[in-house]
Amino acid sequence: MTLQAYFNDPLFVGFDRMLDRMHQINSSQGKAPNYPPYNIVKKDDDNYIIELAIAGWKQDDIEINVEDGELKIVGKVADESDAPTYLHKGIGLRSFVRTFQLADTVVVKGAALVDGILTVALENIIPEDKKPKKIEIQSSALTLDHKGGKEFLSE
Repeated sequence: MTLQAYFNDPLFVGFDRMLDRMHQINSSQGKAPNYPPYNIVKKDDDNYIIELAIAGWKQDDIEINVEDGELKIVGKVADESDAPTYLHKGIGLRSFVRTFQLADTVVVKGAALVDGILTVALENIIPEDKKPKKIEIQSSALTLDHKGGKEFLSE
């Protein structure tokens, strides 16, 4: 039985987006870059930091975007037409793209470039309606009403 068949089960309501995200991540694993190196640090239950080692990069050459749950960090090498003539160039700056898949509740709080380390702060903000809550059991019967096209329970 395929993974898709498991998620079509009625017990897995709303998991189709997660399945699409897993497929997207799996298809990009074969071409995952190893530059620049990075760390992901968990500060506490809701706060994380991504650290990229990008020594030699200027702030103007780095672009950070978030779109559709994907954090994308792009480094573009500036035009080197006026660069000096190197006898040996052992410190290589090459363009890069690093992407990170973010959960729906994770937001980017900010970024800083200090001493060659790009730090991106993330926070997991869980909305009140997504937090666990206790449901009180009523002693009277509840019925399902259809009013204005919306379904809700009433006594």
